[in-house]
Amino acid sequence: MNEEQKIFDGKLFSPGAPELKAIKLRSHNLCSEYNRTFEDETEKRNQLVHEIFAEFGEGSFVQGPMQIHYGRHTKIGHHVFLNFNLMIQDDAPVTIGNHCDFGPGLTIVTPVHPLVAKERRALYDPDGTARRLCWAKPVVIGDNCWFGANVTVCPGVTIGEGCVIGAGSVVTRDIPANSFAAGVPARVIRPITEADSLKNNPGLLGDYLCEPPCEK
Repeated sequence: MNEEQKIFDGKLFSPGAPELKAIKLRSHNLCSEYNRTFEDETEKRNQLVHEIFAEFGEGSFVQGPMQIHYGRHTKIGHHVFLNFNLMIQDDAPVTIGNHCDFGPGLTIVTPVHPLVAKERRALYDPDGTARRLCWAKPVVIGDNCWFGANVTVCPGVTIGEGCVIGAGSVVTRDIPANSFAAGVPARVIRPITEADSLKNNPGLLGDYLCEPPCEK
């Protein structure tokens, strides 16, 4: 079994294995190239994001700069906005749904290291060869989510559709759909309901509408 397949199977793997280092180097170099582009170089940026990510949906946009570890382990849906200073350490797969908006400083991490210090330094093959090993857990973010600035999503977390995550939160456990969660570690504050609609705040809404006007 190769090292990349070990990641997908949730097994210990060697992040320093040549096959994995080659994947990461390619992604790192492509990210560096993206980060050197100007914002109005739309054609070049579009080409690069499709080279970096396994999937990158129609109408999605990365403000940049960004640093993506593997790239080909991440799928991004349609009409997703990713603000400044995006970091995705996608050893395990990362899946982001459609119509999501992310504030600056989003960090998504999937790898997990041993808690015992000597095991972080080395684990051993049956023949006694020392290796630095870790494992990784996938992250899934559902459709229609909004994250404030500087949110960190930890390994193995699933965030349901329609969630809002408060700025500065560290999400260490699953968040059910249509929830507002915040804090370190993040906890569900309350469900998001129709009471949160801007139609209940006409002073802020002004002349804008929450639904398209009816055709006459």
